[in-house]
Amino acid sequence: MSGEENIITSIKTDDNNGDSSVLPAIPALDFGPEDRALVEDLMASYFNINLATKRTFDVKTLSPKVTKRVLFLKDIQVKHDELEKKFLEEKAALEAEYDSLYKPLFDKRYEIVNGVVKDEAEKEGVPNFWLIAMKTNEMLANEITERDEGALKYLKDIRCFRVENNSRNFKLEFLFDPNPYFKNTVLFKTYHVTDDDGPVLDKVIGTDIEWCPGKCLTHKVVVKKRPKKGSKKVNNIPMTKTENCESFFNFFKPPEVPEIDEVDDYDDFDTDMTEELQNLMDQDYDIAVTIRDKLIPHAVSWFTGEALVDEDEFDYEDEKTV
Repeated sequence: MSGEENIITSIKTDDNNGDSSVLPAIPALDFGPEDRALVEDLMASYFNINLATKRTFDVKTLSPKVTKRVLFLKDIQVKHDELEKKFLEEKAALEAEYDSLYKPLFDKRYEIVNGVVKDEAEKEGVPNFWLIAMKTNEMLANEITERDEGALKYLKDIRCFRVENNSRNFKLEFLFDPNPYFKNTVLFKTYHVTDDDGPVLDKVIGTDIEWCPGKCLTHKVVVKKRPKKGSKKVNNIPMTKTENCESFFNFFKPPEVPEIDEVDDYDDFDTDMTEELQNLMDQDYDIAVTIRDKLIPHAVSWFTGEALVDEDEFDYEDEKTV
């Protein structure tokens, strides 16, 4: 048996549940035309091919020799994935270590911003710190309406926590002073991400905001058109209805994803609706990642506007590499 034939030692496959298993080593075979059925069985087994699935390329058309080479490539991919898994584990441990180092710095920032310090000269804090920092970031500014600003002036801090020691899962917390808009002192948003085939958003949990009477920022009351002439009016009281409206606080109510069994006919499910839902989920996650990776660690740079310079330089470098 040649050195090339010894390359295949094991093949890892993923089942429908994302579980992985290692199949026993197999010898490299010298396939002939009569072994076509065996080739197809191997390909279906090792690559979990669903023969009913539409594909742009049919692996069954590969010659036996090319099939062997693809199996070698599969083995290389398995070894890469094992290294990548180890990398992600080590990365998560390193991130957790640095989270503990960042925490005292963020705690000190909280004290200065909110005037929780011993120095008399610093007791007034930094007014509107988080509102200004958020409005300086273009993505977040697009989500904030003029009506939102009154409530966001009460924002004391934004924090991010790792969930269940998972490097992908995270929770955002927005801490508020008592305010006339809602009763909650903390609004949160939690993101659960799976790693089976790359990062995939699995579940998002938001906060039910307890709005004070007449202060809800995610809905507005509109006056309906007057009844046509001749129709009955009830005590001349104008007809009103409540409608959803744009607001940053919609962020705490994540897009609702219907379960497959809730759809009458999944095959006929509205494609446009699916794409719209996907776009909403992508936008929601992008906002969360911007808060986690840009706003929280560099809040003072957004407050002063220095982060805008860094963003422009980053965009310029990207343009040069295109």
